Amino acid sequence: MQVARNAQVPEAEPALELAVIGLGYVGLPLAREAATVGLRVAGLDRDPRIVEGLNAGRSHVDDVSGDDVHRMLAAGFTAHTDSAPLARAQTVLICVPTPLNSDGGPDLSAVTAAVEAVAAHLRPGQLVVLESTTYPGTTEEVVRPLLEETSGLRAGADFSLAFSPERIDPGNPGYGLRDTPKVVGGCTPSCAARAVAFYGKLVDTVVQAKGTREAEMAKLLENTYRHVNIALVNELAVISHELGVDLWDAIRCASTKPFGFHAFRPGAGVGGHCIPIDPNYLSYKVRSSLGYEFRFVELAQEINRRMPEYVVRRAQDLLNHAGRPLQGSRVLLLGVTYKPDIADQRESPAVPVARLLRQREAEVAYHDPHVPEWSVDGASVPRVTEPLAAVAAHDLTILLQDHSSYDLPALSDAARLLFDTRGRIFRPGVEVL
Repeated sequence: MQVARNAQVPEAEPALELAVIGLGYVGLPLAREAATVGLRVAGLDRDPRIVEGLNAGRSHVDDVSGDDVHRMLAAGFTAHTDSAPLARAQTVLICVPTPLNSDGGPDLSAVTAAVEAVAAHLRPGQLVVLESTTYPGTTEEVVRPLLEETSGLRAGADFSLAFSPERIDPGNPGYGLRDTPKVVGGCTPSCAARAVAFYGKLVDTVVQAKGTREAEMAKLLENTYRHVNIALVNELAVISHELGVDLWDAIRCASTKPFGFHAFRPGAGVGGHCIPIDPNYLSYKVRSSLGYEFRFVELAQEINRRMPEYVVRRAQDLLNHAGRPLQGSRVLLLGVTYKPDIADQRESPAVPVARLLRQREAEVAYHDPHVPEWSVDGASVPRVTEPLAAVAAHDLTILLQDHSSYDLPALSDAARLLFDTRGRIFRPGVEVL
């Protein structure tokens, strides 16, 4: 994002209570909630298609409807590709992606670009909050120096700086932005107080961390906890199959304990931005700062990454037992998103599953009610339109995502062979992970 340094506030433009940088699955719900409570909001995004769509009333995010966007526009929301609105905002939230680079370390290029844009427009009295997931120390070691050196202003004295990890769970009908507690850590006590006061307008409960590092660690702890427990049950799925144990029934029984146990379930892998990506930020920080590996995280990554290969091996065994080789067999994948009932495909295990099947020369097709087109490694995957008819026409069907629109009993009756990786269809003739 190219900006002019030290830009002045345009006199003709009205003041903004909030500017949100990054209008994805985190930034757009924040902008919606702020507009709903009466704040004047501007959104910034590098993608002109996103900006054009929002200004025309179209949403690209599962949890924000077109009607929501129209209400935002009626409340004064505007979307921009340039950073000029930053000079007019009382508060700036940075909600840009933090993927991994080619070496498996954190790629903070989008964060630094956003911070540089903010720094060029920074003025006394503003509140700046980083929401992008990152390793402990990023706010103090990366964001703060960029803001201070460019602007000549000081955090805690001239402007406020905080970190507040996003906790958006796409497609979750039970918890949204407002009723999910918001963790906030400030660079100074005054920064924290300012951030707590701001988020108090958007959410019901604000939890103040000791500082920015604790808030950054809290996010990584949440997702690393899930990551290692998913790895545990994924490895148990492999072991249980070899031992002749029904792991799904064991999980059901263990879940009856009213204390000391939280159920996790196996699958073809892990998807989304959080689970496959976030723990790497913590292991990177441990390696770079302390000089050794975070062995728990590294092992969990190894286990979860090999699950697609295990699923394909089980699929091959299932076909072999039916007297068919995987090579040349028609395989249908049901559900290619990373979680049910949304269109989000980030880090979906369906991609490596399809890749491995193709490498073994299977003929792969897919169905997903939320994904009209799908490609793997640049090659389009054929889409079937009627899943019930398709399962009868394919040699093997693999249920990768249990969308609520699927009639699972009917699909299991119609399928020649069905491999359920979600533990949803316990019927004779259905192979369960």
